[in-house]
Amino acid sequence: MKTTTKPSTAKTGVAVACMGYMLCSSLMLIANKLAVTFFAAPGIVLILQLGLTAVCVKGAGLAGLILVDDLEWAKVKPYTLVAVAFLSTIYTNIKTLQYANVETFIVFRASTPILVSVADWWFLGRELPSFRSSMCLLGLLLGACGYVLFDKNFEVNGYIWVMVWYSVFCFDQVYLKHAADTVKMQSNWGKVYYSNLLACIPLALIAVWNQEEQILKDSPSLAAFLAVGLSCVLGVAMSYFAWLARSLISATYFTVVGNSCKIITIVINRVIWDKHASNVGLVCLLLCLLCAYYYKQAPKRADVTAREQAQKPKVPV
Repeated sequence: MKTTTKPSTAKTGVAVACMGYMLCSSLMLIANKLAVTFFAAPGIVLILQLGLTAVCVKGAGLAGLILVDDLEWAKVKPYTLVAVAFLSTIYTNIKTLQYANVETFIVFRASTPILVSVADWWFLGRELPSFRSSMCLLGLLLGACGYVLFDKNFEVNGYIWVMVWYSVFCFDQVYLKHAADTVKMQSNWGKVYYSNLLACIPLALIAVWNQEEQILKDSPSLAAFLAVGLSCVLGVAMSYFAWLARSLISATYFTVVGNSCKIITIVINRVIWDKHASNVGLVCLLLCLLCAYYYKQAPKRADVTAREQAQKPKVPV
């Protein structure tokens, strides 16, 4: 007997996944900024975040608390590219935060749905955005341009890293959605385990190449321990909710959800940080976030075709 999920139950699941991801995304950006400020070794910070997540998930699985997929070559192959994309996004994210202020990073992220929506249509079978959603995407672009014009803290190195991150991030959004839909896992924890575990290997090589282990010769401060520890705890929750939300919504909408919560990040950043944008720049940033919030997810082309076929009047024989 085939079971169906009630619409109300499905909406609740989407809401929980999105709210969890939004909260973790907002806090994680600040936590990473603090972590690399007090402990200037982004590669080692990432190893700790990913390694702790993989160990905690596998440990909970062995204890029977959650269901975690075992390592299988058929799943490792596609998730190897997932790990590379995932790792590249996080690493360029942290490198960007080393050289640019948080608002600069956020506003460029707010414009990513423009490219992802086209990729959603081209690769993942979605419709192109509606008129309202297209206007929202245009608002994202205008807000981003306005922000750059009024950014008093323009940093060439920062923007170079932002553009590198931008390209990697868009690929990450599309390919990880593809993997979430096509690679069958027993549970969402399996996706978390695979992506974090497989990312640790190339990350360790990057850390050695950059000679970041030299920083460990000096005893880290208490502030460094607390900042890195907080980022590791948030990393576990962030990874879980990210994969859960990614499985339930489109790549574009997932990108938009990650942007719509960033006002919280700005408030926290203005309270604790001295590297923030001008007031005019923040108005442009708010425009980006509002447009991202009102973006409406495009339906799948197959669903639209099926609905149109069902609405056609039946011709009597």
